[in-house]
Amino acid sequence: MAWAGYSTARWKRLRAAALRRDDYLCRENLRYGRRMEASYVHHVWPAEDYPEYAWCLWNLISLTKASHGAMHDRLTHKLTPLGESWRHRVSPPVDQSLPTLDA
Repeated sequence: MAWAGYSTARWKRLRAAALRRDDYLCRENLRYGRRMEASYVHHVWPAEDYPEYAWCLWNLISLTKASHGAMHDRLTHKLTPLGESWRHRVSPPVDQSLPTLDA
């Protein structure tokens, strides 16, 4: 089941902030020195499983469509090994008082 927040204006603002922060470049491709334009924003810690991180900018990475598709198993909706590897690289901040993009 998809996270209900994706249809909100708040998500659109947060998504735009993540793309701007990442200079509209795919973070997965940048790991390999490839500069590819990102058009998707991915919750590293899935919003469905970790709603407390759903609105946190630190939890988002910009990706190409292909890279985003490689992060999830489309049948089970679980993270693939690639998606899990990003989850192990992006940890919740120690200081939970960090700002989020509020409504």
